[in-house]
Amino acid sequence: ASSPPTTSKMAASVREKQTVALKRMLNFNAPPLKNTAAEPVWKVLIYDRFGQDIISPLLSVKELRDMGITLHLLLHSDRDPIPDVPAIYFIMPTEENIDRICQDLRNQLYESYFLNFISAISRSKLEDIASAALAANAVSQVTKVYDQYLNFITLEDDMFVLCHQNKELISYHAINRADIQDTDMEAIMDTIVDSLFCFFVTLGAVPIIRCPRGNAAEMVAVKLDKKLRENLRDARNSLFTGDNMATGQFSFQRPLFVLADRNVDMATPLHHTWTYQALIHDVLDFQLNRVAMEEGAGAEPSPAGARPKKKNRKTYDLTAADRFWQKHKGSPFPEVAESVQEELDTYRAQEDEVKRLKSIMGLEGEDEGAISMLSDNTAKLTSAVSSLPELLEKKRLIDLHTNVATAVLDHIKSRKLDVYFEYEEKLMSKSTLDKSLLDIISDPDAGTPEDKMRLFLIYYIAALQAPSESDLEQYKTALLDAGCDLSPLNYIKQWKAFTKMAATPANYGNSGVKPMGLFSRVMNTGSQFVMEGVKNLVLKQHNLPVTRILDNLMEMKSNPETDDYRYFDPKMLRGSERYDGFAIVFVVGGGNYIEYQNLVDYAKVKQGKKVVYGCSELFNAAQFIKQF
Repeated sequence: ASSPPTTSKMAASVREKQTVALKRMLNFNAPPLKNTAAEPVWKVLIYDRFGQDIISPLLSVKELRDMGITLHLLLHSDRDPIPDVPAIYFIMPTEENIDRICQDLRNQLYESYFLNFISAISRSKLEDIASAALAANAVSQVTKVYDQYLNFITLEDDMFVLCHQNKELISYHAINRADIQDTDMEAIMDTIVDSLFCFFVTLGAVPIIRCPRGNAAEMVAVKLDKKLRENLRDARNSLFTGDNMATGQFSFQRPLFVLADRNVDMATPLHHTWTYQALIHDVLDFQLNRVAMEEGAGAEPSPAGARPKKKNRKTYDLTAADRFWQKHKGSPFPEVAESVQEELDTYRAQEDEVKRLKSIMGLEGEDEGAISMLSDNTAKLTSAVSSLPELLEKKRLIDLHTNVATAVLDHIKSRKLDVYFEYEEKLMSKSTLDKSLLDIISDPDAGTPEDKMRLFLIYYIAALQAPSESDLEQYKTALLDAGCDLSPLNYIKQWKAFTKMAATPANYGNSGVKPMGLFSRVMNTGSQFVMEGVKNLVLKQHNLPVTRILDNLMEMKSNPETDDYRYFDPKMLRGSERYDGFAIVFVVGGGNYIEYQNLVDYAKVKQGKKVVYGCSELFNAAQFIKQF
């Protein structure tokens, strides 16, 4: 007998649900058949940049191939006709995309067309396609047209963002511009709501919505509530009933949906961080789960007069299949360095085994790509074939993390990021400081101008009272001498004057990091990661403002922060107040991995609670400051 579903098991993650929806679409909108020996039907996938961003974090090229996708091409690229193959389109219903589909129909590019729109297509645009199909004599070839409601990007089991292309259209800056027109604001809110609606359709659940009053988060809540109600009212076509709600497993489960506004906490996105994933996002080029870096960035300079060596850009995907990543993405960096070192040591012990297996297979000199193609045709090879690829995959992941962690370590050392992190934690938790702020700002060896600006802004935001004019002038002079651009400070000054928060600055808990003794093993000389001069700071668990807001609402605590939050229930069932442990927090105006990690840690402590983090866009501190 199967056990009753527990809270953690009851809902497939957002990532699984979106992946299932995509696989279904790639199988001509029929559920993929399990364990059949039949070859998949060969087909081409045509997507736009939005479609590409949704698919790439979820399905690898190999998975696409296994589903019969021989080619995947951008809609607006030059494509040759492939007359005997069906084409699956996955695109936004924009004017230019519709025009291009009509052109494809006229040019008779494919045998049949399965049109999947990421977001719902309007009646008039459907009619445009229909008349183009008629004119091109291709009506019978347009096999199916679907609204997929997949207009959001899932990055983790419990994290999503609304978009990556055109994110400036719904950015913090766009929402908070001083000169914004009402019509522009409406358009931004509609874009955000469209994506959130898609998210809930994919999740298969109608949320109970809570939001603060008087900001963009409230505007989003009002519009989302209205859109969900309208859909539920249309009994025939509601997206929340019938077969697409997989076996109604959600009938008893209403997620709590908490909308927060970025302005509630401006310090966290500027904060220097200490956990692996957040550090990668802060100091390297990390987007849509892919980190891009220059190879040998720390290599010795080329001799004078020689042409600089061309640097290769390498990209690494950090995926759910990578066990090391899943285990350590939220760990403090020193712990990560130590673990990578341990993995390296264990692998070295297995290197002889790899050599032995390669020689059994007669592959001493072969590259690893060729090895993975081998099939086990002889008994002698069987064990080698099964264990060698596994060992080589392990090696690939160790190399990946060695390279990424080394690049992060270079930044920590050259910019003294451990000092910044420790100092900001103290500022945010109002602890006593052992070094003056001016000293760090004026220290030419500590950090970039941007690091100094971030530190000062956090001091300014977290200060109970603003510094006096004369102190401020002194700071400004030091910042200018350090090469800082002062415009972010001017913005934060206005922001602080404007928000009523000036009375009660956001409280960041008494986090205080404590330095640990020296790194145990990482300090030894045989280590790849020489951590000398880097502090080993251990995190104490504390809740950031967004996590605290969620906790108040989920646990129904009375708190001045959240007591006047509005309540919307699109199903209009007042009184079903208990949220059985499933909540989604969404930050209008952008979010970051620090906040995400804080929620993940919070959910770990609260057994059986499931928390998902979403934001309109994902930015690091550098990208955030540019929006001021």
